[in-house]
Amino acid sequence: MKMLLAGEWVDRDEKIEVYNPYDNSLIDTVPKATAEDVEKAVEAAKKGQKDIASLSAYERYEILKKAAEIMERRKEELAQLVSKEVGKTIKEARGEIARALQTLTLSAEEAKRLTGEEVRFDGAPTGKGKVGLYIRVPVGIVAAITPFNFPVNLAMHKIAPALAAGNAVILKPPSVTPLSSLVMGEIFLEAGVPPLAFQVITGPGGEVGEGLAAHPAIRKVSFTGSRDVGKRIMSVAGFKKCTMELGSNSAVIVCEDAQFEKAFPRAVLAAYALAGQVCISVQRIFVHRSRFDEFVNKYVEITKGLKVGDQLKEETDVGPLVEAKEAQRVREWIDEAVNMGAKLLTGGEVEGALMTPAVVTNCPREAKLFRQEAFGPVVIINPVDSFEEAIEAANDSVYGLQAGVYTQNVYKAWKAAYEVEVGGVIINDVPTFRVDLMPYGGVKESGIGREGPRYAIEEMTEIKLICFDLN
Repeated sequence: MKMLLAGEWVDRDEKIEVYNPYDNSLIDTVPKATAEDVEKAVEAAKKGQKDIASLSAYERYEILKKAAEIMERRKEELAQLVSKEVGKTIKEARGEIARALQTLTLSAEEAKRLTGEEVRFDGAPTGKGKVGLYIRVPVGIVAAITPFNFPVNLAMHKIAPALAAGNAVILKPPSVTPLSSLVMGEIFLEAGVPPLAFQVITGPGGEVGEGLAAHPAIRKVSFTGSRDVGKRIMSVAGFKKCTMELGSNSAVIVCEDAQFEKAFPRAVLAAYALAGQVCISVQRIFVHRSRFDEFVNKYVEITKGLKVGDQLKEETDVGPLVEAKEAQRVREWIDEAVNMGAKLLTGGEVEGALMTPAVVTNCPREAKLFRQEAFGPVVIINPVDSFEEAIEAANDSVYGLQAGVYTQNVYKAWKAAYEVEVGGVIINDVPTFRVDLMPYGGVKESGIGREGPRYAIEEMTEIKLICFDLN
């Protein structure tokens, strides 16, 4: 496939090969962009931003709605492509495309709701006779740098709000899963987005991603990915707005009064969906000791019933990780935890990029499996003796994206809501819960800023004050 640069589909002599992680078969190639391509994209985006900002809110709404209609027609094609390049099951890929359609539609609607507010200058002693308001204006050019695990929906959370607000967008997709992003380029162009207002350039993160982040003409960087890469982008971005959606090792607290029949299926699904490669995957579960054995036994039983294999088969529950080296890394973390005293109850068998879902109990807090983001099909289940201990254990992390709490006690629910150090506390469900209209983001080293179309648009605009002196 070719990349979308300055309104044209272009190729380069150097290529990046894209493989199916299940069987390592070649799917396609994409151009390997250069620093010169980054500069060309930025220069084109300067013109494209003026083009899209000149459109009315309703015109931008119509373009995004048309994009949703085109995407609806191509949804199965996109789902098949996402499944092949990411390794997620075809069921998961179809779910991602459905969510991306919601994100796009929500963003289209938000284009019409972008408003300001009256400012009461006369509320200050020197403000008598002055009236005014503030409006929201586009920041300019948005660099969208996206991850491999949700190449369509997480890209849509950046592209659609940015366009709705009147910004130009340069999308830098991940090198391992760039193909679906290029299809999105086709969709937005067909829908009528000004040709220079949306570009997709493919290439290595160190050259293309950092080149965009560091460029002084880029006024906003929206990044989703690992904590370490996020820190690097922040260090080169300089004086510009940044949204960072980073990693986590999300916790679930299961109290003694929890409804286990509700917790089991959700907690298993949330640990192993997309082979655990979700930033809000369930990684650490803290269960009250009085019901620990009951919980673990049932959890292991359900986990053993999951079908692992070819992600394109309808019956598959868990597909491969994105690369074989990632499966091996997760296995090494499991082995380290076991050597430190943890118990591996099931799973952890590696074949290529596949890993059978693993359950580890009594994991020491010093282990990588507890402290870092596993990003693989493994879950820790540790016993706790009190609710306070569970909260303390959940907070024992540099991350803070979302957490789940299962309890029927309203006092405990509210206590957790206030005391668990995360961006979102999900009561009686898993931290993996997300609907695309909600404010989504983390605290601590899980990120900066919030996504969700309404909230992303606020982050992608600037407040401009207008004041009239009527004296």
